[in-house]
Amino acid sequence: MQHAARSLERKALILTLVLACQVLAAMFFAIDVAGDIAEAGLGWHLSIELGATLALVAGVVVGAFHVRSLIERGRQDQELIAAARGAMGALIRARFAQWGLTTAEADVALFAIKGLDVAEIAALRGSAQGTVRAQLTRIYAKAGTASQTGLIALFMEELIDPATSLGKDAVHG
Repeated sequence: MQHAARSLERKALILTLVLACQVLAAMFFAIDVAGDIAEAGLGWHLSIELGATLALVAGVVVGAFHVRSLIERGRQDQELIAAARGAMGALIRARFAQWGLTTAEADVALFAIKGLDVAEIAALRGSAQGTVRAQLTRIYAKAGTASQTGLIALFMEELIDPATSLGKDAVHG
């Protein structure tokens, strides 16, 4: 999340610098066109320069609003991701409690949900692979599923469509 925030800030800074350069260019051309018109009057060539300058100014204004909108949307997306992460954590804790998982089983289940295999979980926990397999078997039984994929699917299904999960809870509950 912090990496995404820094990336967004870096992009915003770069876009702001580009926009500042465009503002300077627009000011230069506006001053140049105004001076040329004061000297020679508005001719065909200066009309085209004036049109180009006005187009540049319009582009800067529209670009500024667009950059601001993109930055705001990026911040909103980060907030939504943080909220979803919190909701997923709360859902996992609630289901683990509902299933009556022990602390060790909850740790193993969380690693399984993250997609780690038995060997990886065993290495992280400093346990034997057989111990992890036995814990996973108990976890799957308590969750009412037969595999790691099924365990992950339980959470994904509930996040995607909680109404269908509630119906299944009533049937399996």
